[in-house]
Amino acid sequence: MATVEVDARGLLCPLPVIRTQDAVARLEPGTRVRVLCTDPGALNDVPAWCRVHGHRLLSARRDGRDVVVEIEVRATPE
Repeated sequence: MATVEVDARGLLCPLPVIRTQDAVARLEPGTRVRVLCTDPGALNDVPAWCRVHGHRLLSARRDGRDVVVEIEVRATPE
């Protein structure tokens, strides 16, 4: 399955989470999403959003100035 990239660089909380949520809503379960951010709060915010919504956190790390969070979309309950 392909990886979808969400570019949320330059955006502050809560926009990286909102952009991620909008992208995930259109994706099939099993799709991987790579979120690129510059807001350091995204290291906590995106993983917390994943826990609440049942998506699998693959990694969350800093890469230079960027924060990179990788997740796997899970089926959302109806």
